[in-house]
Amino acid sequence: MKILVTGGLGFIGSHTVVELQNEGFEVVIIDNLSNSSEEVLKGIVAITGKTLLYEKLDLREKTSVRDFFKKHNNIDGVIHFAASKAVGESVENPLLYYENNINTLVYILQELQQKTEANFIFSSSCTVYGQAEKMPITENAPIQPAISPYGNTKQIGEEIITEVCKVSTINSILLRYFNPIGAHPSAEIGELPIGIPQNLIPYITQTGIGLRQELSVYGDDYPTPDGTCIRDYIHVVDLAKAHVIALQRLLNKKNVDKVETFNLGTGTGSSVLEVITTFEKVSGRKLPYKIVPRREGDIVSAYANTDKANTVLGWKAQSTLEEALGSAWKWEQKIRG
Repeated sequence: MKILVTGGLGFIGSHTVVELQNEGFEVVIIDNLSNSSEEVLKGIVAITGKTLLYEKLDLREKTSVRDFFKKHNNIDGVIHFAASKAVGESVENPLLYYENNINTLVYILQELQQKTEANFIFSSSCTVYGQAEKMPITENAPIQPAISPYGNTKQIGEEIITEVCKVSTINSILLRYFNPIGAHPSAEIGELPIGIPQNLIPYITQTGIGLRQELSVYGDDYPTPDGTCIRDYIHVVDLAKAHVIALQRLLNKKNVDKVETFNLGTGTGSSVLEVITTFEKVSGRKLPYKIVPRREGDIVSAYANTDKANTVLGWKAQSTLEEALGSAWKWEQKIRG
C-alpha cells in the first residue's frame, strides 16, 4: 500500500516513515525543506535499507498539490505532518502560520474528497486544549480558546477535517501529541531544527554540547512544585509507531466513527527543571541555565490521559524520559562529530 507522508523529512515525519517502511508500506514523501534537510533521506535509507520516493514540493501551491495527486493517483492513505510548529514564532508571525497550516490542509483535502475512499491521519497537538482545567487531559476535555496562532491552526484544522469527513468519503484520525522528543536509537535520524531551536530538548542538547552558551528557562513562578512549566515528553519512536497503528485502523476499517481522536503521550508530566536534571544524569554534563521572564503563549501544565489510545488503539508509550533524553544526546553528539 502506498502512503503519502507530508513533511516526511521533518522530526516526527522521518521517524514515522521508518516505522511505515518497517511494516512494509511503500512511502512517498512531500517536503519543502523549510525546517528539514534532504540529508534525512540518507538516514532513513540507512535504517531501513529501502528506497523511497521523495518530491520537493510546497503544499501552499495549490496547482502543485493537484499535479502531485494526478501523478500519484494510487495513494491509500495520507499522514499529514507538514506545518509550522513554534508557539513563539506563531505569535510573532501569525499569517505565516495560517497560510502554512490551514491552506495546505485545505488543498490536500480537496484532492482527497475526489477519491472513492481516503484515509487521513492528522498531526494535531495538545495545544488544542489550551490550559486544561483538569490533569491528566482526556480527549473529552473542553477545547479552550487558543492562546497562540499555532494552537488556533490546530483547532481550526481539526474542525475543517471533521466537517469535510461528514460530507465526503474521507475517514480520519486526529492524533493530539504532547511533547515529542528523542531520536532513533541508531542515531541516523533525530531532531534537527534550522537556526535557533524553538523546542526545549534540542536547546538542551545544543547547550550540553557547547553550541549554545546557556539554556533559558522561561519562568520559575508558575503554580507547579518547582515553579517551572510541566509537560508530557514522549519518545518520537513511540509516537511514530502510534501513527502506523492509527493508519492500519483506518485501512482495516476498524474505526467506529468517521473522525476519531486520540491523545498521544506518556501520561506523566515532567517540569523543565526535572528535564534538566535528568539530562545532566544521562549525559554526565552540567547544564548552564538562567531563569528568564515567562514566554507569551506558554501554558502552565499539560500531560495526557492515554487510556483511550492504550485500549482502543492497543498502543502505549514504552520509553522513559531517561531513554528519550539519552537518544537525543546520542544524536546531538553524532551530528556535531
